[in-house]
Amino acid sequence: MSDARAQGYRHAIATPHATATAIGDDVFRAGGNAFDAAIAAAAALTVCYPHMCAVGGDILALAATPDGAVRAVNGSGAAPVAASAGRLRERGLGEMPLTGAEAVTVPGAVAAWETLHALGASRPLADLLEPAARLAEEGLPLAPGVARALAAEATTLAADAGLAGVFFPSGAPLAAGDLLRQPALGRTFRALQAGGAAALYRGEIGAAIVAHLRSVGSPMTADDLAAHATEVTDPISLRFRDEEILTAPPNCQGLLLLEILGAIEALGDADVLGADADLIAEIFRLATLDRTAHLGDPRHVSVPVSRLLSPAHAAALAAAARERRSNGGLVGPPEAAPRPTGDTVALVAADADGNALSVIQSIFHSFGSGILEPETGVILHNRGGFFSLDESSPNLLAGGRRPAHTLMPVLVRRDGRLVGVHGTMGGKVQPQIHAHLVLRAGAGEDPAVVVAAPRFVVGGLEAGSRDDIVIAETGCSAAARAAWRRAGFEVQDRPDHDEEVGHSHVIRIDADGLLRVASDPRSDGAAAAD
Repeated sequence: MSDARAQGYRHAIATPHATATAIGDDVFRAGGNAFDAAIAAAAALTVCYPHMCAVGGDILALAATPDGAVRAVNGSGAAPVAASAGRLRERGLGEMPLTGAEAVTVPGAVAAWETLHALGASRPLADLLEPAARLAEEGLPLAPGVARALAAEATTLAADAGLAGVFFPSGAPLAAGDLLRQPALGRTFRALQAGGAAALYRGEIGAAIVAHLRSVGSPMTADDLAAHATEVTDPISLRFRDEEILTAPPNCQGLLLLEILGAIEALGDADVLGADADLIAEIFRLATLDRTAHLGDPRHVSVPVSRLLSPAHAAALAAAARERRSNGGLVGPPEAAPRPTGDTVALVAADADGNALSVIQSIFHSFGSGILEPETGVILHNRGGFFSLDESSPNLLAGGRRPAHTLMPVLVRRDGRLVGVHGTMGGKVQPQIHAHLVLRAGAGEDPAVVVAAPRFVVGGLEAGSRDDIVIAETGCSAAARAAWRRAGFEVQDRPDHDEEVGHSHVIRIDADGLLRVASDPRSDGAAAAD
């Protein structure tokens, strides 16, 4: 069965595009496992949802295998070796550009597909890329979400010849339901089928990308691509109530979710989604400040994970939230939220054998850097836009550094048994959205309720949004709204199921092995299970 929700004992998958979900489900039904289905769906999403993910983007994932192991797969790429903050400041820039060649870092998605494949797939990688290749060659109806993104940024996007050739074939943006064909991207997938990731990082695909980027001002070189490698590590985790929440370590922002949950635990019996919603809103805000102060590439800077996840820090966050309530306003000045927003896809997959994946794949902003390399059809992300040019920042732009990353996969265990596979888009507010998912799923709510329930976030997805604003869907309670206003937050209402509070997908695994899965109604997605 395939719909917004599904259940079964053999396998489950959910993605933000119904076609990608169907492709993953087909792989399962043909005998593939969760790794096979997730890779096939992830590749298909770069064709179906090109405003949110691409061959030219990044991936972070958590992968569980039947032996009980969980591995964090970091498929984020570094800045070109020749990149530097000083170089941009000399050109008069005070902030990282959000679009254009300077915002492009090495794309890690394709290498990460190959890494995930080696960790547990059962089918040849070329077979798993076949559906994406055919979709690109033959075309598919444009999804409403893609059409909205094209319309919203038509002037900017149409200025790039590569994007214009694919998405503005008659001079106007494609509309929902129009046939989207990407023949150059289809050729790229054929090259990846024949040569694997090496075709990008050491071959013809990468050569074309580098040549184009350099022609428009990037310092990217073939050596930058060739030096890229996916990093596989242990996850980080925190015990929250009766569950263990696992996520990827820095440069991933997943530690903010664990911070938030630790602070909620320190609050005791507070009704953080209702009458005490001001407390969690302030905790959300303070966690954002910790990201700005501490998160960067741990290969180059020290990220104090242990301190940020300590009971003492959790207690301090909880105390600060209570102080704001007693003061009726901000504790300290508000900080502008980090500028880059996020356009991302999450997919979740699990099977009866114990394989499970939370895969988060992105090009950061809508259509990334605004550059599509015409020969390959590859859209390049703008993940480098998250770097800082401030010499005191842990996220300072420097050659060979990975930027602090918003992508954050999540798995959940109870008594050592895998019980949850969670994923969401949402840029810088992904930790906040995941907190909603953990709270509701841990309380026993069905995945369909978990992903569809009214949500609120602090600061929002948008670039430059203030961090003292609560963005709340209309279904959030009157008690929550009263609490936010008493604490000095400005409340901005959104209709229910608004993409501004992200879209997520959840699998929960019952003690008898039943897999219950749901796809967020805020996306164009679907869930499937058998």
